[in-house]
Amino acid sequence: MAASMPPLAGLSASATSSVSIADLRSAAARDPKAAIRETAKQFEALFMQQLMKSMREATMSSGMLDNEGTKLGNELLDSQYAAKMTGLPGGLTDAIARQLERQMGIGAAAGLAAPAAASGAPAAAATGTPLSHKQVDFVQQHAGAARAAEARSGIPAAFMIGQAAHESGWGRQEIRNADGSSAKNLFGIKAGAGWSGPVAEITTTEYVDGIARKVTAKFRAYASYDESFRDYARMLKESPRYAAVAAQAAQGAASAASAAGFAQGLQRAGYATDPAYADKLARVINTTMRVQRATA
Repeated sequence: MAASMPPLAGLSASATSSVSIADLRSAAARDPKAAIRETAKQFEALFMQQLMKSMREATMSSGMLDNEGTKLGNELLDSQYAAKMTGLPGGLTDAIARQLERQMGIGAAAGLAAPAAASGAPAAAATGTPLSHKQVDFVQQHAGAARAAEARSGIPAAFMIGQAAHESGWGRQEIRNADGSSAKNLFGIKAGAGWSGPVAEITTTEYVDGIARKVTAKFRAYASYDESFRDYARMLKESPRYAAVAAQAAQGAASAASAAGFAQGLQRAGYATDPAYADKLARVINTTMRVQRATA
């Protein structure tokens, strides 16, 4: 979003409520549609102010009472008029906002939901849903580790961050060691027979014949989140169960369609027992890609 944000630095503070670029970027991360409308409103305010100025300049002036004071007063009055005429229903703000939404692929979300559901892909393109600070912070926190893992495996960073977010509840439900410290295991990877490192034993939910059951299981514990990303990428790339899924993900760019294919591939390979795992994971990956676009 930030990379596509039109320049607003020249807007007059008196023409509108003067939202800074930093404020708009922050708003874009939380609620893209609201940020776009604010941008469009500022553009309309600038246009209306320039229109009022041109109209006044085209008006015959007597010159008898004109001075710097009256000029300043007229400018302030024009600014107030411009502010009053900005953001009205059916005005330029609506038109500009629609154009920006189309360019950024936000307005098309509602139109894509029905075909996606019909084709079996998750209807997870609800890009107008506001993002939370937690989601933005999580993506930014693990961006470096994910990019490094992508360089080694080819798996898109957005896919890995999305799965880490899904497995850990955006960092709120991390696997914990016995002393309460984080095991840094963001992907819910269990400690099987081939694992010789530290483990964290917790109670988790598994689905048996479609029924959720609480079980105690051992999970891998890491020294850092970077190590967690590296081990996850290595497992997907080298394991016979997941190698085909990882190879397919590495072939194309990250998108809603490829995210759905990645999630479905992991579920078919048995990554999780939750029957709705693919749909849930694809939705979180799509949210991760939204955060990346909004904070780029």
